[in-house]
Formats: sequence, C-alpha cells, structure tokens
Amino acid sequence: MNAVTTLYETILSRKNADPSSSYTARLFLEGEDEIIKKVGEEAVEVILAAKGQGETRLIEEIADLTYHTLVLMAEKNISPLMVIEELEKRRK
Repeated sequence: MNAVTTLYETILSRKNADPSSSYTARLFLEGEDEIIKKVGEEAVEVILAAKGQGETRLIEEIADLTYHTLVLMAEKNISPLMVIEELEKRRK
C-alpha cells in the first residue's frame, strides 16, 4: 500500500468521525459543494506557489491539493485504483 492509498483509507475512516475533532469529518458534513470549493482553492494555491513561492511551498500546496482531491474522491466513491486504471488506459 502506498502513501496515497493509505491516506485515502484514513479519509474513508473519518467519514463518520466526530466533526468537532476531525477536519475531514467536518468536510464530509459540510457536503460536496464545500469539498469542491476546497479543491478549487487548493488548485489556485498550487498555481500561485508554482509562480514564485519556492519549491517547499509548492510541495506543501500540492500535498494540500492531493488531500482535498482524495476527500472529493471519497465523497464520490472513486478509489485511487480507479484513477490509476484510467491513467494506465491512457498510456497505451
């Protein structure tokens, strides 16, 4: 199991956690629109970081975008394996 899959499994486990103690559970409680909004915000932050905030900041923002994308995937019942399979189809 790789880090992305492990994180995805953790995100799934937080779906029904206490929103007062879990940011992930709070995102699920707030719903799809809030999750989508966060993905959009993080995508913009990746772009801004890439345009001159340095490698460390870019890595941090890519990590944030990856996390929020995984939350969206969990909300929509899309597994990392499904995305990997799609990428593999495109490679052929």
